Amino acid sequence: MTEEQSRRPAPERPVGRRELFGLGLAAAGTLAAPAVVRAETKYNWKMATSWPKNTPGVGVNAQRLADSITAMTGGRLTVQLFAAGELVPAFEVFDAVSSGAAEMGHASPYFWQGKDKAFHFFSGIPFGLFAQEHMGWLWFGGGQQLWEKAYAPFGVVPFYAGSSGPQAGGWFRKEMKTVDDFKGLKMRIAGLGGEVLRRLGVNVVLLPPGEIFQAMQSGTIDAAEWVGPWNDLAFGLFRVAKHYYMPSFFEFGPALELMVNKAMFDALPADLKEIVKRAAYASASESFADFTFHNIVSLKPLMEKEGVVVRELSEDIVKVLARETKAVMADIAASGPMAKEVFDSFEAHRLQAATYAKVMDLAAYQMREVSRGA
Repeated sequence: MTEEQSRRPAPERPVGRRELFGLGLAAAGTLAAPAVVRAETKYNWKMATSWPKNTPGVGVNAQRLADSITAMTGGRLTVQLFAAGELVPAFEVFDAVSSGAAEMGHASPYFWQGKDKAFHFFSGIPFGLFAQEHMGWLWFGGGQQLWEKAYAPFGVVPFYAGSSGPQAGGWFRKEMKTVDDFKGLKMRIAGLGGEVLRRLGVNVVLLPPGEIFQAMQSGTIDAAEWVGPWNDLAFGLFRVAKHYYMPSFFEFGPALELMVNKAMFDALPADLKEIVKRAAYASASESFADFTFHNIVSLKPLMEKEGVVVRELSEDIVKVLARETKAVMADIAASGPMAKEVFDSFEAHRLQAATYAKVMDLAAYQMREVSRGA
């Protein structure tokens, strides 16, 4: 081959039919891939809540949960949060989720106890389960299945989303020395604690969280329970009452919930369903830790800076409250087959939990107290 021939471009080889076919498939694959991505369904959901915007613990963790679902799904499921009153009033969140007006809701089950009294057990009952015990019953003791069964007629799927831990018994303008001091008292209180106190002569008032301070300040109510030191400090309740009773008899481990419209949840791809479920699990732990830490650090300024007097209910009062609670529980268990089924499961676990706590948790707390004086 001469030098001139080596510099000439090689003649183009004819492309066969098979090669043309192969090139066509490759090109088609290259063009088709982006089309699949573009066609992927994205979901834009609304989360209605029962909490004022950015309320410590409840409102903040609802926002974190919404943001987590959005981030964990890479924006395939975007959740926009609406505080109480922005989309629906605080006590209409369940109905909004049931009807599909909101795909999600964040609240607590006892707000909807008018639908079925079985709902109380998924929030918590007087002298009931502590947060870790309640979580165990729901996730491993059959409680979740019962919760889903109770919500099924309303087209709602529930998920446990955390707890405040033991709550305070409330703010009172006067010291509660005997059971008679409750008679005629106007008190804001939610859940079954309200029913127990009603039987002692308390005029129970159920107000949305955002209205508690104003009602106390104006004299519309004489006493109020909200959550605990962290939230109560943020709401300024120490400004309208100085007698602070801790702990409550009615909320040892009240539950927060994430509700999802069942039809819309069922329509999600399997991976997005799992993300929603796991995000709720993560929020449960985060919320509980958030409340636990901030309640601990908020008690000191309430007592030392604001002059709040922390008190306990007397043993005599507690015994009366316990007797009334048993009567209330019997009435709820008899209110319908769903309530009876849930009560039987809950009560069996509560009795086991109490036995274990006596030899482990209570003994550990007592041991720690001994160590402080050593």
